Amino acid sequence: MGFDKVLLDIICCPVTHLPLELMGQAQLDRLNDLIEQSKIKAFDDSFLEEKLSGALVTKDSKLAYPIIDGIPILIEERGILLSQLEEEY
Repeated sequence: MGFDKVLLDIICCPVTHLPLELMGQAQLDRLNDLIEQSKIKAFDDSFLEEKLSGALVTKDSKLAYPIIDGIPILIEERGILLSQLEEEY
């Protein structure tokens, strides 16, 4: 993912206003595995249906936002609580 460092310095989480960074590959792989199993919901309570090519994560690692076609979707309703990665179903 070729995100410009300047862009990452400018944008922030629309909920917490914390800075964002690119999600690491291991965490992205885990997220995509759970998306495939229909176990990940966005804030709007809808299940994510498509695997992500990338995501932006808050500096406290609690929230993430999908990157779709190279564009970060920084809309509160599309945010993902990362605590879902640790829950057992």
